Amino acid sequence: MDFCSIASGSSGNCIFVGTDHTGVLIDAGISGKKVVAGLQSIDRRPEEIDAIFITHEHSDHIRGLGVLARKYGIPVYSTAGTRRAMLGQKTLGKVDESLFFELKADERFCIRDLCVEPFRVSHDAAEPVAYRFFQGDKSVAVATDLGYYDEYIVDHLKDLDAVLVESNHDTHMLQVGAYPYYLKQRILGKRGHLSNEHAGQLLGEILNDKIKAVMLGHLSRENNYEALAMATVCAEITMGENPFKAEDFQIQIAGREEPSPLIAI
Repeated sequence: MDFCSIASGSSGNCIFVGTDHTGVLIDAGISGKKVVAGLQSIDRRPEEIDAIFITHEHSDHIRGLGVLARKYGIPVYSTAGTRRAMLGQKTLGKVDESLFFELKADERFCIRDLCVEPFRVSHDAAEPVAYRFFQGDKSVAVATDLGYYDEYIVDHLKDLDAVLVESNHDTHMLQVGAYPYYLKQRILGKRGHLSNEHAGQLLGEILNDKIKAVMLGHLSRENNYEALAMATVCAEITMGENPFKAEDFQIQIAGREEPSPLIAI
């Protein structure tokens, strides 16, 4: 099972998960050209992608979706609410609606040898979800764009082999920054984004002995930076009530522009 962040950040998101027989993308929020280049960097081709799973309809998650769906005929999976919201956007362009398939939170299904389970998250979108993927006894998850986490989220992120979790902003940077008040309140609210502190606290609840890799994703360009996110998350893990220290794990930042190294599970 392979795991790679092609791009992750407030400007665009696209993650690859695959096996020897199956390849899928989570979101396509960067240009189709960048998606193809990212796949080529891990020796994959867009023709080999079996599905694109969309978390929600915001542009940093679907910017390149229309191009990829039209050019390569890739099936697109999302919740019913997200499907309606996407198809209502002119920026998607003309796409064959037969390529769009609906899924439901907490209902697992499989594409070849890769199984997926969507789960609900709290974000200011129509019907957002995060995703956990399974192959045999291995599993990885991508959880971004969630204003808070609870036991339901924690339960869906336990016993993973790898995870990409949102570490969107530093709370102080956001509060004193140039964003207008309403936008600050949106990001800080329960339908906004996870802060560095909350990302570290969430990881403290889900880390386990078998996790091979942790990626911090969806960093804000304006209200965060890589060294700060890493330091804050690692401090929260190490000082938390869990039995681990941050140094026990391979923790890395999912880059905004460059694909991460391919992680083999």
